[in-house]
Amino acid sequence: MNEPRQETTPWYHDISRYQWLVLIVASLGWVFDVFEGQIFVASMNEAMPSLLPEGSKEGAVAFYNNIALGAFNLGGALGGIFFGMLSDRIGRKRAMTYTILAYSLFTCVSAFATTWWQLVLYRFLLALGVGGEWAVASALVAEVFPQRARAWSQSIFHASSVLGTFLAVAAGSFIVGNRRLAFALPLLGEGWQLTGWRLGFLLGVVPSLLIIWIRVSLREPDLWLKTRASPSAAKGSLRELFAPALRLRALVGVGLATVGLATFWGTHIYGKDVFRQAYAVQTGAAAPDVLKHAEMAGMLLVTIGGGVGLLAFGPICERLGRRGAFLFFHLGGLAASLLLFQWVSGLAALAVVLPVFGFLTLGMHAGYAVYFPELFPTRLRSTGGGFCFNAGRILVPVILFVSGWMRKDWEISLADAATLLSFLFLVGALLLIVAPETKGQDLPA
Repeated sequence: MNEPRQETTPWYHDISRYQWLVLIVASLGWVFDVFEGQIFVASMNEAMPSLLPEGSKEGAVAFYNNIALGAFNLGGALGGIFFGMLSDRIGRKRAMTYTILAYSLFTCVSAFATTWWQLVLYRFLLALGVGGEWAVASALVAEVFPQRARAWSQSIFHASSVLGTFLAVAAGSFIVGNRRLAFALPLLGEGWQLTGWRLGFLLGVVPSLLIIWIRVSLREPDLWLKTRASPSAAKGSLRELFAPALRLRALVGVGLATVGLATFWGTHIYGKDVFRQAYAVQTGAAAPDVLKHAEMAGMLLVTIGGGVGLLAFGPICERLGRRGAFLFFHLGGLAASLLLFQWVSGLAALAVVLPVFGFLTLGMHAGYAVYFPELFPTRLRSTGGGFCFNAGRILVPVILFVSGWMRKDWEISLADAATLLSFLFLVGALLLIVAPETKGQDLPA
């Protein structure tokens, strides 16, 4: 039976110190996870041009950046599925340490790339850990918190991602964009320099320290231990996800994640570039350092709105249900994208619109942490959540490749390419017709 509703009791009532600890540790893992992804976004206008032949056109740079973004999403897909299955077999605690080690190591190694394909390869390898960490951490939080607090705790967990983006913005402004940070390292080749964007990637080693805290402070959830003790239950089976009872749930999850990830990498992240372009036009500024600060200011505005949107998903889905909340953000994301990329101009207007754009194009991502663990039983919770969130990444590289190819060969503008991809929000809205509603229900046993 479902837990009785307690409308007058705050969701955080009687949450234990250990439950808060789990939320903090899982969120920190996700913060650094997102930093590893966003440090490339904050530095791709510096990193990729330095690895291509001098004088490469903007369209060519955009093409190779999209290849790198596509490789990141493909790696995230494979890592999320693999580590999700591994987590259901060996436990949340051990699997999380492996994912953090993977993304810390390969982000750090990215600093030493000397060609575009090396950077793409390292983005793929670090993404294995990035995709896996979310799958494991979201299952851990879902299993530790009670039903009445699940939507709120998962929204807080996913909203912590904006702290990772803030760290990337800070690194982009003060490290990546600082042209004075360049150190010659003759041992790595004549003329090789440790420039700002390389130093930004070197920061990726810091999250590995979190592994010590995880090993000392966390224990496996009781739900997982109970399932592990059952000899008859298969654990971490992709085949079982597509059994008749779960097939629709798995396909709906993959569809929603595909829409969210494709619009994130193809639409959401370019809000900062709109602000940079508007700043250059309105002020006449051309100095790279000045424009970099303008770009990071735009990224900050989008991220602030996105963070509020992620936090808001919890209370919105408690009022409207899971499906209603997704519908609100999908339709709102489309409207905000059309407004930003096709109609708004001027710095003052953008300063108002960018946070709204961030709110509506990012908020539904907290829904994946809330919704996906509710779709699957304990023995498949991390497998199912990891598969849904990350299988969508397999389709995203194709979408981003087409977008980059249109910009390179058809010379379609950034704004028009981002606008075209924003219509995927309508696909997400249509998927909700067949999506099950899980509001107020216990986690499946």
